[in-house]
Amino acid sequence: MKRLAGGSFVPVLVVVLAIIAIWYAGTIVLNTPWQQGVYARADLVDVPLTQFLADVFAQQRPVLPAPHQVAVEFYNSVFSANPSTPRSLIFHAWITLSATGLGFIFGTLLGIGLAVLIVHNRAMDRSLMPWIIASQTIPILAIAPMVVVVLNSVGLTGLIPKALISTYLSFFPVVVGMVKGFRSPEAIHLDLMRTYNASGNQVFWKLRWPAAIPYLFTSMKVGVAASLVGAIVGELPTGAAGGLGSRLLAGSYYGQTTQIWAALLMAAALSAALIFAIGAIQSLTSKMMGAPA
Repeated sequence: MKRLAGGSFVPVLVVVLAIIAIWYAGTIVLNTPWQQGVYARADLVDVPLTQFLADVFAQQRPVLPAPHQVAVEFYNSVFSANPSTPRSLIFHAWITLSATGLGFIFGTLLGIGLAVLIVHNRAMDRSLMPWIIASQTIPILAIAPMVVVVLNSVGLTGLIPKALISTYLSFFPVVVGMVKGFRSPEAIHLDLMRTYNASGNQVFWKLRWPAAIPYLFTSMKVGVAASLVGAIVGELPTGAAGGLGSRLLAGSYYGQTTQIWAALLMAAALSAALIFAIGAIQSLTSKMMGAPA
């Protein structure tokens, strides 16, 4: 107990409880007008507070669902539904995860390649880097429909358009992180490599690349979360039959706010799992490279 109290568990727990309390308060405020309208149509007056709260927290289509409603919907969609049917969030999460993984791989490779060019070529640094930064000022919601339409016109449908949208969001943090990482070795280390008469490839693989590994994993954690957002956004204009984006779209069409929040919770859980997986790979890689435990 002392170890838990002295660590981060208690502060995190307090923050989570505060968020839940604010959430419940917001649920009461936003759902009260509808509930009052229901009572007015039924000529009900002087409804007890306990009954009022029970009715507010049990609305079928609330403006803001209560946390327990989202939890019940999440449990039913994950554990009670058949994973092979569209009623299951696992079914939709797997579709989104496929596009996320492919786009993340493309984005990571593209980011590393661009970082190598920028670090080793001054002209590329001055000409390419400003365009890379400017590319992130364009809203993804404006790009996604155009990407889908253009690729559909050439016969590319399904996974590839969503993966390319994920690539667009995920490559940028990798570029920035790897440029910083490749440039992180100090001048004295570079001078030492020159003293050893090391070639350009040897300087890269024996000095720059190992120095950039921590930056790579940090940028990958940001990139994989951005890739997941890109995959979800890419599912919105396609009208796909599966994926968390289509689940959000269907929930908005039919006013199923609880379904929307459950899908958002699944997206958050999926993002956290991917980040933890990258963190585990980072720890294993650091141990293999001889970093202290």
